[in-house]
Amino acid sequence: MGLILSLLVQGIQMVLVVALSPLLVSIVRKVKSRLTRRQGAPLIQPYRDLVRLMRKDVVLADNASWLFRVIPYLVFAATWVAAALIPTFATGLQFSWTADLIAIVALLGSARFFLALAGMDVGTSFGGIGSSREMMIASMAEPAMMLIVFSLALIAGSTQLSTVVQFMASPQVGLRVSLGMALVALVIVALVENARIPVDNPATHLELTMVHEAMVLEYSGRHLAMIELSSALKLLLYVSLIGCIFVPWGIADSGAGLGAYVIGAVAYLAKLGVAGLLLAIFETSIAKMRVFRVPNFVGIALMLALLGTLLRFVSRSL
Repeated sequence: MGLILSLLVQGIQMVLVVALSPLLVSIVRKVKSRLTRRQGAPLIQPYRDLVRLMRKDVVLADNASWLFRVIPYLVFAATWVAAALIPTFATGLQFSWTADLIAIVALLGSARFFLALAGMDVGTSFGGIGSSREMMIASMAEPAMMLIVFSLALIAGSTQLSTVVQFMASPQVGLRVSLGMALVALVIVALVENARIPVDNPATHLELTMVHEAMVLEYSGRHLAMIELSSALKLLLYVSLIGCIFVPWGIADSGAGLGAYVIGAVAYLAKLGVAGLLLAIFETSIAKMRVFRVPNFVGIALMLALLGTLLRFVSRSL
């Protein structure tokens, strides 16, 4: 009976991340619209768009290979698994032993690799530009993410997320300079990985500036729906990662009762709402930077993560 309950809770989390990811995107769009004195689309508009795309026929280029057809499902599967492994409302779930920070980084890197291949598969100039820019950005974002993981592992003593969350929720953590640096670096990496302002504008198709949209410009129908849902899942993944590590309030412990799970779910929904609000305010108040300035922006995260890791070797109290 206990195994069935654990599998049920794990299944609820897997469904929850997929169901809430379009809502997070919708919250960001709605708040940005209200801040610019526009009405904006309703909160269910991303769900309507996904349903509409799923009903449309797929239009493929004549020279598109089988890889171009399979990649949307591979990207969605890798992103979904990574998002489902992160503790949202409870720790110690059935598959929590696989929720390793290094494994999550590897899954996201695999999804990025396949998406870049898809951008170059058809042979269009836009796809090649987008893929090359994506790899340029990833060459600095991934080392920054790995240094963040090392910094957190040195503090918590493990790269397993449930262990990290339980340690961060304990009173022995205190205020640490290295944690502050890791938080700022993780926020920068999240903006870069999700192609948000100031790195990229997800609402534009301007050829000279787009990165992510250039790689998926040839997709349509259900393939585009998978890509859009994967992008929403990736945004929710980073919000969940920041929330469970640096704001672990309300997360239920392993083996907790139904009441603790409900409190954890409500706290998780509140975190998503606050994150969507802050992201919308940030994107409204800042302009998009030039493509050639993006490495400098990502370099800030790399240096902060490196300094946070070095501080742990210099002083265990920092």
